[in-house]
Amino acid sequence: MMNKSSSHRGFPTLAESGFWRYFTFTALYFAEGLNMGMLFVGLPAWMAMQGKTPGEIGGFAIACAFPWTFKFVVAPLMDRYTYLLMGRKRPWVLFGQLGLVASLVAMAYVPDPLHHMRLFMAAAFVVSAFGAIQDAATDGLAVDILPDEEQARANGFMGGARMIGSSLALALGSWLLSTHSFTAAILVVALMIGLMTLVPLRFREQPGEKITPWTAGTPSPAAQRMQATSWGTILKALFEVFRLKNSLLISLLLFISMGAYNYFETLLPLFAVKITGWTNVFYAQTFATADLIGGIGGMLIGGYLIEKFGKKRMISAYFLLIMLLVIGLNLLKASWQSTAFIYGFIIAYRWLNAFAKIGVYAIAMQCSSRKISASNFTFYMTIGAFGSMMGATLVGPIKDNFSWKITFLLFVGLITLAWLTMYFLNIEQQIKQLAQLETKEVAPPVLLPI
Repeated sequence: MMNKSSSHRGFPTLAESGFWRYFTFTALYFAEGLNMGMLFVGLPAWMAMQGKTPGEIGGFAIACAFPWTFKFVVAPLMDRYTYLLMGRKRPWVLFGQLGLVASLVAMAYVPDPLHHMRLFMAAAFVVSAFGAIQDAATDGLAVDILPDEEQARANGFMGGARMIGSSLALALGSWLLSTHSFTAAILVVALMIGLMTLVPLRFREQPGEKITPWTAGTPSPAAQRMQATSWGTILKALFEVFRLKNSLLISLLLFISMGAYNYFETLLPLFAVKITGWTNVFYAQTFATADLIGGIGGMLIGGYLIEKFGKKRMISAYFLLIMLLVIGLNLLKASWQSTAFIYGFIIAYRWLNAFAKIGVYAIAMQCSSRKISASNFTFYMTIGAFGSMMGATLVGPIKDNFSWKITFLLFVGLITLAWLTMYFLNIEQQIKQLAQLETKEVAPPVLLPI
């Protein structure tokens, strides 16, 4: 029976409304895009324009990517501990959002960041840590609350919103970096993320829950049924899920594809600034435009195409087109000085990248166990973050020792490996095996007396 304090006062809860589920996850991923666009693209492009070396930019990229590899520590905490009076994952979402705002404000006041690189990278590390917490909590909430039939469409909205947020942070943040100051640029991003925090502040997960700690409410029966009550339950469930062959293939797919993307996208600003002669502002505006187009496309048709034609088929097509696009870039070296050519390349690449990511994330979400939603999905994403870090690590040594053509061909090789990995993945088998595991009673291990 629905609690009147939730259903008849203000907005419906996430469990009650598909529209507000889409709206909430769109807002949360938009906030995530604001943060990631500035840290992973805007600031590296600014650093390239200011004469920083590939090694320094790669080091900054590692500092941003490294906290995401620790989501596997935080996610089980989210499955095991929460403030059930406010929901299973919503308290963690709010913690991540508020931490993002606070850490960005602190980062904005790093003095002369380009000449205090250790402090600058430390600040980026902290911001990324809260970003990783917010992301893990949002993903866990999505696995918990989204019905299977909404997941592909929701991933389209989520991926598209992240790209739109990234494009906005790039365009506005890079303009502020150029015309005002580093402090102003970071503070504006913090303000926009703060505004997005109003969404999870307003929407309950389940009827009857508290909206804030000081308001009335009770834990929902649905949340109490799903909540893990022991570490043994979580660890055993994780072990059983990751014993499955398809879980390992999904992990490998994420590791290779995310590593390839971060490797290539860390190289792009260097290529555009040093070879094509662009400014960091022009590059950021181009990347922002590409993300805006890709984000809108992802929201409008990305999820629909996956639903209609299937995940593996569409991702294979996107991987193939990405490989052909980069091979074309390599063959047309004479056009590298053409602004129109490079502009079109970046637009096309980001469009294909957006659609491919939507598909891969939809696979990971569909193939996650609801019993350990945050832990399972976050483990997949953490493995992807490890891949991103490795991709950034490759930038310095590869570019210092090889030509641009060889450097780009390595990316093509990585995408080929990702495509081969996906070829052997059996999604239907994974879903059946997860259903069998979820119907079993997973008891914590019995501890024998010493």
